[in-house]
Amino acid sequence: MTSTLVRRHRPRPSSSWTTDARARDWAEIQERMLVPLYEAVYERLDVGAGTRLLGLGCGSGLALLIAAARGAAVCGVDTDERRLDLARERLTAAGAPDDRARPARLGLGGPESPCVREAAADADFTVVTAFEPLCALSAGGPGATVSAAASTLAAAAAGTERGGAVVLAGWGPPERCATSGVLRVGARLADPMCAPGQHREVPPPARWQLCGRDDLEELAARAGLRPDGSGRVACPFGYADMDSAVRGLLSTGLFDAAERASDPTQVRKEITEALHPHQRADGTVWMPNVFRYLICRV
Repeated sequence: MTSTLVRRHRPRPSSSWTTDARARDWAEIQERMLVPLYEAVYERLDVGAGTRLLGLGCGSGLALLIAAARGAAVCGVDTDERRLDLARERLTAAGAPDDRARPARLGLGGPESPCVREAAADADFTVVTAFEPLCALSAGGPGATVSAAASTLAAAAAGTERGGAVVLAGWGPPERCATSGVLRVGARLADPMCAPGQHREVPPPARWQLCGRDDLEELAARAGLRPDGSGRVACPFGYADMDSAVRGLLSTGLFDAAERASDPTQVRKEITEALHPHQRADGTVWMPNVFRYLICRV
C-alpha cells in the first residue's frame, strides 16, 4: 500500500500555481490519501482477473493502477484533462502488470465517452466506481446537482452487467473527520456564492464535499440502484510539512470557489491557520479521517 505520509515537496509560491501544477500536486500529494479506501473496496468485491472496471472521476489514475495490478481490465473517465494526461503517463509507464491485465482505456467526460462505449462493446462492466462524490454533492446544494449525478450513474449502470457492483464514496461523519474543519474554511470564504439557500445556475466546481448521512443512499435510489452493503475506512491525511498540506488540499478543487470569491493569498493563509492544530512537533501535518462507501447492484 502506498504510504499515506507524503514526502517533502519543493515549496512553490501561490502565484505560480498553474492548473497544470495543481493537477501534478493532486497526483503527487493528495490522491494517495484515499488508497485505503480503494484497497478496502477492491478487497471486498474481490477485484482481480475477470473484473471489468469503470472508474468515474478517475483523476490521475491511481485507483485504476491499483485495480490493474490486481489483474482487472480498467477504463477511466474524468472531466479534468490535465489529470487524465497524468493517468495516461502512469498507466503507460507501468504497462500491464501481468499477462492477465489489459491496457487501460481513458477518456474525457463521463459514461458517454467513446472509450467507455468501446470497452462496453467488448463486454459489460462488472464494477463501476465513483470514489469522489459526483458533482460534489452536499445536503444544501442545488437539486439539479443531485439529478445530474444520478443521471451519470444511471448511464454508467446501463453498461454494467446485471448484478454488477456500483460503488459510491464520500466523507464519514464530520466528527470523525479532522479535515472537516479545514473544508469549512472554503465554504465560509466562498459565501455567499456557496452558502446554503443560495442557488446558482452552475454549481461551483468542488470535490470531496462533506456528505449528509443518507446522501449516498439518496443518490443510489435516484439512479435506480439497489444498495447492497456499506463500509467505513480510515483515510488519514498525512503531509511532510505545512506547504505540502496546503498544496494538497488546494489541488482537490474544493477551494476554487473560495479563491474566486475572495483572494488566493487569503485562502492559503486561512487554510494554513486551520491546519495549525494538526501540525506536529516535527513539522508534519496529520489529520485522521473516516470515509464511507456504499455498494449498489444493478
